[in-house]
Amino acid sequence: MAALTGALVLAACSSSSTNPSVTASGPATLSTAPNPSSFSGEPPSGLASTAESALASVSAAAESASAAAASFAASVSAQGEQVRQNAVAALGTVGNGGNALNDITVTGVPRARTGGLHAVVVTITNSGLDTASYAVQVDFVDTSGKAVDSAVVGAEHLAPGAKASPVAFSRRPADETLLPVVVRAVRY
Repeated sequence: MAALTGALVLAACSSSSTNPSVTASGPATLSTAPNPSSFSGEPPSGLASTAESALASVSAAAESASAAAASFAASVSAQGEQVRQNAVAALGTVGNGGNALNDITVTGVPRARTGGLHAVVVTITNSGLDTASYAVQVDFVDTSGKAVDSAVVGAEHLAPGAKASPVAFSRRPADETLLPVVVRAVRY
């Protein structure tokens, strides 16, 4: 707002060859002193309403962007959940193993990056000749060898040679030592 007022003052004070009070040797002089009662200290009401309108427009744009971001996040979450549900359904008919174990690798993610959760990146590589979808079950095994948690991830419509890298999480306490093991992987 101050920048706008300053710009208006500068524009009003610009020199002109037709203004007799401006001289080449220095600033203009006024023949009469300005009347202080005519200055309110506030910008003209047109400027104030323009500024308020601009602030309202910025606020509305920010709210719209926030709503769009929330909608996008919900959409991505819903898509991810749909892929996971499809993967669970595909694994429903497969015992241990599956036809895609050789297409899967897992890489641990440091707990400092996951908020303390156990997590692994499940890299799925379509080694087949056709586009395929994948379902992978990762069990989290404790030090005694017992599976204490399980996660299912998937990838859909992978082209031949393409890779996907979903993340499998365990909700077990961070202080437990867990080893991720791919127990089932199916290409469908």
